[in-house]
Amino acid sequence: MAPLGQVTRGTTGHNRLRRSDRWLVHSSRVRTALQAAADPLVVDLGYGAKPVTTLELAIRLREVRRDVRVVGLEIEPERVRAGQSAVRHGAHPGVEFALGGFELADHRPILVRAFNVLRQYPVEDVEGAWAAMRDRLAAGGLIIDGTCDELGRLCCWVLLDATRPVSLTLACDPFAIERPSQLAERLPKVLIHHNVEGQPIHTLLRAADRAWASVAGHGVFGPRIRWRAMLDLLVAEGFPIEVPRRSLRDGVLTVPWDAVAPVS
Repeated sequence: MAPLGQVTRGTTGHNRLRRSDRWLVHSSRVRTALQAAADPLVVDLGYGAKPVTTLELAIRLREVRRDVRVVGLEIEPERVRAGQSAVRHGAHPGVEFALGGFELADHRPILVRAFNVLRQYPVEDVEGAWAAMRDRLAAGGLIIDGTCDELGRLCCWVLLDATRPVSLTLACDPFAIERPSQLAERLPKVLIHHNVEGQPIHTLLRAADRAWASVAGHGVFGPRIRWRAMLDLLVAEGFPIEVPRRSLRDGVLTVPWDAVAPVS
């Protein structure tokens, strides 16, 4: 079977996906899925022109499970060859690279990461791509579909299980933003066209901007403390924010998908 999908721009770089990697490592749902899996196989779909983010993902996920296996899939043969060369010439146990697209090259992973892939597709293709990946998940498997800027300072992603989207996460370097709504430009394809008046994602981003402004006094302690104060205020206003239980270097805001799902 030919790989399902189209060649993307392939832009990538060292540590570009570090924020999503950190979130995966500390997400209780992702950790539970990896630790319970009979085969801890992870697919990194559409890793781009260089294999660096796939190799970094493998290193970070070993904090959760030492025997994790990571397969980087690309539909551009030259990119696959670059990944295979990196494995041959370096110490990268449990990592391999192969041709593949949304059909996942017939693998059955417990986790799929597809970052900066669907952003380059028409919005009407998103549901079909999600469905193709879901069909190949192992029992209890998860998908992360996300987008970030070139340096990985602004990131957004959707977590999906085998049947539906589960949550939306906005993440950033809190030193790199003036207001939370700057993250709107990195919303996943399924949401980016819905950031308009009357849609839940627009309501959330506007509320985050208001809360960010309201807690400006916390900025004297640094933007990370200000971000946490913003989350606390949003929770007090009734937004179903998942407040982290530990201090984070990243600004992270996670809500259930139902809180931001587009409305007709």
